[in-house]
Amino acid sequence: MIEEPGAVPVEIVELLVSPVHAYEGRPHDGPRPDPDGTRPDAVEVRAGLGLVGDRYYGRAAHRRAAVTFFAAESLTEIAHELGLAEVPDAGLTRRNVVLRGFPVDRLAAGRGTEGAIFSIDSGAGPVRFRAHRAANPCAWMDVVLAPGAFRAMRGRGGVRCEPLDDGVLRRGPAVLRVEAPPSGQPEPGQWAASSQLRP
Repeated sequence: MIEEPGAVPVEIVELLVSPVHAYEGRPHDGPRPDPDGTRPDAVEVRAGLGLVGDRYYGRAAHRRAAVTFFAAESLTEIAHELGLAEVPDAGLTRRNVVLRGFPVDRLAAGRGTEGAIFSIDSGAGPVRFRAHRAANPCAWMDVVLAPGAFRAMRGRGGVRCEPLDDGVLRRGPAVLRVEAPPSGQPEPGQWAASSQLRP
């Protein structure tokens, strides 16, 4: 991968493709069983459709929210704030793509504004996404992560995105490039460091 000006080296630490919605119903009843093999090393992305095999793939109602991104650093901060002995498994957030090295929450659209257009290249060529609304946490986070996680994730639960290109994302090193920042925000080079994740 050749890094271009404005490109940020990141790591794709987790991928999730699931045909079921494991967190529905009452949290105290526990999550639904999820088939094995939903945390692949690579996922196929289809423009306007989502991730092949995922429950939101090809659903018109979810076109603008077909792929969710989450910053691994957010979970580390939440674990510290809640006094947890270990950082919970990022896969329990049920976000499709967990990245390390970029404040993904800042890509989201705000009230009356457009979200960013960004690309990720994990070795098979860049795949562009349009960020839309924030991926707000739900009460399930208190059950599957830790008590207090639901409130702690507010403002840093990730972002829902629409894929603009066909392509492949793989776990491991990647390069993220913001092609168009969210409207009303400065150019990416002026953003705070990725360790300062709260908007």
